[in-house]
Amino acid sequence: MIKVMLVDDHALVRAGIRRILEETADMEVLAEADTGEGAIQLAREHKPEVVLMDINMPGIGGLEATRRLMQYDDKIKIIAVSMYADDPFPGRMLSAGAVGYLTKDCAADEIVTAIRKVKGGGNYITPSIAGTLAIKLATGQTSSPFAKLSQREMQVMLMVTNGSSIQEISDTLCLSPKTVSTYRYRLFEKLDVHNDVELTRLAMRFGVLEDEPSPG
Repeated sequence: MIKVMLVDDHALVRAGIRRILEETADMEVLAEADTGEGAIQLAREHKPEVVLMDINMPGIGGLEATRRLMQYDDKIKIIAVSMYADDPFPGRMLSAGAVGYLTKDCAADEIVTAIRKVKGGGNYITPSIAGTLAIKLATGQTSSPFAKLSQREMQVMLMVTNGSSIQEISDTLCLSPKTVSTYRYRLFEKLDVHNDVELTRLAMRFGVLEDEPSPG
C-alpha cells in the first residue's frame, strides 16, 4: 500500500484527488494539509511515502515546503500538482527536490501512474512540460522574466501577489521587515516594475498567479 499525503489549499482539489486514490487498490491517503507549514507537521506525524504538493498556498508555499521536507527526509517522494505549466515553476520544484510534476487538469490515471512511478524510484513529469523543459535546458532559453528570481525572491513575490503585508511575510519567513523589503525591491528591479499592482499584473500576464478552481 502506497501511503500518500495531499497538500493543497483548495478543499475541492483535495477531495477530487482523494476520490481518485480511494478507488485505487494500492494507495491510501494518510493526511491532508492546506498549507506548506501544515504539510511539514503532518509529514512528521504520518510518515507518507508520496506527497502531492500544490505550489501557491498561504504561508511558506509549496516550493519552500518541498525544500524543507527534503531536508527532513530525502526519501519522501514529492510530486508537484499545479496549474503552473510554464516557467519558472516546474524547474524550481524539481530543483527543490520534487521528483514529479503534474498539472491540475491531468487525467485521473496520470496521477495514479505518477505516484506508482515515483514510489518505484523513478521520475514522472507531464509529457508536455517534460518536452518544454528539455528544450529550454538544451538551448538555455526561458520565456518568463520570473526565472531570474532567486528562490527567496520567488517566495516573497508569491506572498506579495497573494496580498500578504511586509509584516505578515516577515512573521511567516522568520525574516526582519527590513530584509523582506530588500527582497521586495530587488525583485521589483529585476522584473522592471515599480509597485505591487504592476508586479501582480506582470504575474498574471505570465501565468504566475494560479486561478481559483471552479466548483466540481
